Amino acid sequence: MLCIVVNPKLCPLYVFSPGNWARTSKRNNTAVAIPRTFKGQTVQLETISHPNARQQEASHSSPLVNPSAYTPPALRLLSNNTAAYLAGPLSTWVIPSFYMLTVALGIPANAAILSTVAAKVRTVSSAILYCSLAVSDLFLLFSLIFKAHYHLRGNNWVFGETACRIVTACFYGNLYCSAHTLACVSVKRYLAVVHPFFYKSHPKRACTAWASLAVWGVFGAAVVPELLVWQSYHIPQLGLTTCHDVLPLDNSSHAGLLYYKLVLTFVGLLVPLVVTAVCYVRIIRQLNHSHQDWALYIKASSLVFVIFVVCFGPAGTLHFLHYVRLLAGGEENFYGYFNLAVCLCCLHACLDPFLFVLIATEDRGFLGSSFGELLAFVSLQS
Repeated sequence: MLCIVVNPKLCPLYVFSPGNWARTSKRNNTAVAIPRTFKGQTVQLETISHPNARQQEASHSSPLVNPSAYTPPALRLLSNNTAAYLAGPLSTWVIPSFYMLTVALGIPANAAILSTVAAKVRTVSSAILYCSLAVSDLFLLFSLIFKAHYHLRGNNWVFGETACRIVTACFYGNLYCSAHTLACVSVKRYLAVVHPFFYKSHPKRACTAWASLAVWGVFGAAVVPELLVWQSYHIPQLGLTTCHDVLPLDNSSHAGLLYYKLVLTFVGLLVPLVVTAVCYVRIIRQLNHSHQDWALYIKASSLVFVIFVVCFGPAGTLHFLHYVRLLAGGEENFYGYFNLAVCLCCLHACLDPFLFVLIATEDRGFLGSSFGELLAFVSLQS
């Protein structure tokens, strides 16, 4: 049960709306920039009556068990543009509609691929990567169900703080895992095509298993801060509770996140983008120099590469630039663009099963060739 007493000297909130994305202001010298979100200021709290909250004795008691009794800390919005964004059609209709379409297509497709390749994990090295990718995509898609519900309710989170932290960590962690698993697939294909001797002489199953475990371990640990920082805040002006979209400037628990998020975005999205680009460029160049007919394989590789760049490139670039601008001058107007671009990353989770079928078909055609044909192919390049 909360209300707020607002300090009139609070810094303004940086905001965006569909009609005014570029609105910015100068950062207070004592404020802490919060990455990936709109900015707010914490305020002192008093009590007001809250529906269905008569049995609530603590401000954060059992939010998952009894969401109606969940009372988060309060933030005051000082800009009409923030309210316009949170209540506007972009965040309450366009984004959740895209999420629901992705979930409807992606969950059955990834479940089908997972059931198909799981039985081949012990015999086919690529099956390990595809299983890892399908699991990562499924976790990402399940988190979209909660995010779509949140946006459709006018950006009002009703599941409690614990669920907000879990969904946020699950969403971003599996976004990074998917990107790196796809990069591992591209590296594996690169070695098979460009360095067939090396590829044939090394234990492929062990390498792919360790690569998958490394990806899950690294990014599982990387999203732990999302589980430690308070993510949901009540917005009294709008009568709603945001999850991760608005964070306070003066909360010391957020102070060290900016540089960490900058590095995480670079490693989680931009590095696999560069690795995948280099691998597929080398694959296509190598096959183009061959006198054999690899036209279908080249087309399949080109399609996978283009889809990866289109889906992950904008989100990774905008996310990174968002943090750079925060460090440089406190401007955060790229966050709105990132919210749109991240929909493309979610689309890739829906497309992965279909790309798997395409890749597997072409890989059988190429890797199913005899080793003698591979030797002949390599000799033509020397």
